[in-house]
Amino acid sequence: MDIKKIVVVGSTNMDMVVKTSHIPVPGETVLGGSFLMNPGGKGANQAVTVARLGGDVLFISKVGNDVFGKQSSQLFEEEGINTFHVLSDDELPSGVALITVDESGENSIVVASGANGNLYPDDLKDALTEIAGAGFLLMQLEIPMETVHFVAGYAASKGVRVILNPAPANTLSPGLLANTDIITPNKKEAEMISGIKVTNIESAKKAAKAIYNMGVKNVVVTMGAMGAVICQEGKTLVIPAQQVEAVDTTAAGDVFNGALAVALSEGKVFSDAVEFANIAAAISVTRMGAQSSIPYRNEFIASSMKTEGLKKK
Repeated sequence: MDIKKIVVVGSTNMDMVVKTSHIPVPGETVLGGSFLMNPGGKGANQAVTVARLGGDVLFISKVGNDVFGKQSSQLFEEEGINTFHVLSDDELPSGVALITVDESGENSIVVASGANGNLYPDDLKDALTEIAGAGFLLMQLEIPMETVHFVAGYAASKGVRVILNPAPANTLSPGLLANTDIITPNKKEAEMISGIKVTNIESAKKAAKAIYNMGVKNVVVTMGAMGAVICQEGKTLVIPAQQVEAVDTTAAGDVFNGALAVALSEGKVFSDAVEFANIAAAISVTRMGAQSSIPYRNEFIASSMKTEGLKKK
């Protein structure tokens, strides 16, 4: 199988997670939560997902010259990820995310970007040749928008397919959308981009079509337990999600995006790639943490076989 290289450009954080009965409202203190510290960051999560699912990945990021940065780089190497372009910043600390997870698996996240906010186009000059030779570029929005625009434009000009996970939600320019081959917003992000309130599958279809009409070739609106709505060539299709009991949804979107990139790099058609991504994301929400929840390919195969068996009954 001719597997195309995936370049992930994005953030690296250390996640500090507290599991509580409910997410506190302003002024409220909640006691009794369990705590764990876990490597995260949308870019890092997606790169680790690609590696664990068997993809050929190059990760470009920036961490602080501190214990978190050194720990992250070591973990990337253990995952088999090339860390040559994981840069160290002497000015800013590594990014940190403070995450609260309630008993239903929903989360609330505050991010201190740190060194992620210092990843600028000049930092990527040594990686441009490798980007130009890749099959796919996968990005998110936890790094400066200047960098996102630059890399998307460069990759598109070289014929590299650009996958944009527009998270956290931000304003997207027409130029960025034009350079994006696949965009993967969740409900809130799709609503922000399209201007259409997304509450169910039908409204998600409308939002997906609106985003498609803005110039993006392929749109995937992720709807959690409701599945994913895709819009390709102006036509919409719903890809159902696996029904599981969610424990923590923290990295589900990142796992979905990394898995989508892997499936496409292996030559799967778009709808099958989205189904592949749905299965991987469903596995991840049954576990606590970000990178600790990301499945390996053998776990994915086992879950897929179980799903196929249930379909035949």
